[in-house]
Amino acid sequence: AFVNIIEGCDNFCSYCIVPYVRGREVSRRSADILREIREMATAGVREVTLLGQNVNSYGLKSADEPDFAGLIRMVAEVNGIERIRFTTSHPKDISPALIACFAELDKLCGHIHLPAQSGSDWILAQMNRGYSRGEYLEKIAALKQARPGIQVTGDMIVGFPGESEEDFLQTLSLMEEVGYADLFSFIFSARPETTAASLEDNLTRREKQERLDQLQGMQRRMTLERNKSLVGSLQEVLVEGPSRQGGQLFGRTGGNRVVNFPADPALIGTLLRVRIVNAFPNSLLGELS
Repeated sequence: AFVNIIEGCDNFCSYCIVPYVRGREVSRRSADILREIREMATAGVREVTLLGQNVNSYGLKSADEPDFAGLIRMVAEVNGIERIRFTTSHPKDISPALIACFAELDKLCGHIHLPAQSGSDWILAQMNRGYSRGEYLEKIAALKQARPGIQVTGDMIVGFPGESEEDFLQTLSLMEEVGYADLFSFIFSARPETTAASLEDNLTRREKQERLDQLQGMQRRMTLERNKSLVGSLQEVLVEGPSRQGGQLFGRTGGNRVVNFPADPALIGTLLRVRIVNAFPNSLLGELS
C-alpha cells in the first residue's frame, strides 16, 4: 500500500517542472500518517511504501515533527507492518540517520531508488543537482556497508544540453561502479519554465537515441547478471497475486526483484521463503523452499 508523506519539491533541478506544478515541500503530520498506516495494518496490509517527490525532506520545516529517519522508525513500530519501502530520494539529502535505518531496521527493505541523472560532475552542476559524482558514490558506499546486498535502482538522463562524449562515458562508468539492479533512463526533454529549457542543444536526435540505446543495452546486461547472482539463494517474497505466467503467483523480494513461482492462490498476501532457480532479464523463477 502507498502512503503519501510529503508533497512538492524545493530543489529546482534545472530540467524539472515539479516545483512549478506541485509547489514547495509540505509534509503531512506524522500523527495522520501513522493513523493511516495503523488502519491499513488492521485491514491486513503487510507492506507500505512512503511516497513523496523528495521523501528525505520530510519534517525538516517543522520542529514538532520527526525527520524522515525518525518517521521510518515510528512506522517500524506499527504492529502488522512487516515491510517498509520509500521513494523517491534525492542523493544530497540521504542522511547518516537514514543510512543507520538500513543497518538497524529489518523491516526496511534492502532496496533504494537513488536517481543520479548523470555521472559527469559538469552535467550534474548544470542540472543543479547539489552533489558531485564523488559525493553520490560515497552515499552508495555507505548504504552498501550498512545493508550488504542492498539493491540500488536509479534514473539517468542522456542528451542533456552540452553533454559531451566524455560526459556520457562518465555516466556509463558510474553505472558500472554502482552496479545498478535496474535503471530508468530517458532522453532529455525541455520543460517550459525550467532553466534547462533555455540551454543550447548540442546533439541531434539520432545522437541522443544512440546514447540511450547504448546505456540501456549495458543496463540490461547488468540487470541480468545481477539476477543470475541470486540463483540458488533463498529470498523472502511477499506474494502479490497471480502471475502473468499461467498457473503461477508472483511477488517481490526485499530488494524489489519480481519472482514468479508455482503456489496455491490462498498464499496471496503472505510472506514466503522462495528458492530462486532461474533468472531472466526482468524477473526471477522460484520454488517454495
